[in-house]
Amino acid sequence: MNKSSAASAAFVVGVAPQPGAKAPKRIKIGAVARHFGVSVDLLRLYEREGLVIPLKSPKGTRYFTELDYPWIETVLRLVREARLNFAGIRHLLALLPCWEIRGCGESRKHECNIAADASAPCWALQGCCRPEDCYSCAVYRAASQCKNLRAFVVHGPA
Repeated sequence: MNKSSAASAAFVVGVAPQPGAKAPKRIKIGAVARHFGVSVDLLRLYEREGLVIPLKSPKGTRYFTELDYPWIETVLRLVREARLNFAGIRHLLALLPCWEIRGCGESRKHECNIAADASAPCWALQGCCRPEDCYSCAVYRAASQCKNLRAFVVHGPA
């Protein structure tokens, strides 16, 4: 196993639906908020902070799918149990190796302005590779599966 594939092994990349697969059921933001026992306003705040990405209808209605539940749960645990503020969560997410998850390689990492910015996750920064499709971004989808992030939630900071 090479260095890149060893680092990528910490992620489960297949969390987004595969092309041609049946699209997961869209769930309105209110139902998602009730499921987690939080307010709709809190989920909207997480969206404004770049921590969650809902799907939106042409009229602006926010939807999530069950694929989003592990990530929403992770964000809630980072806030409630690990006591991280939004800046701390964004910094943790900025450390995700997006160049490895996307398969860009080490050479492109050094040329990438986004990989060098530790202020926010790559999907929240201008200049992302495909900003029109952040919901399906492999890095966004892999975030809840990051073993180091999950360990941080369970055990707290070292």
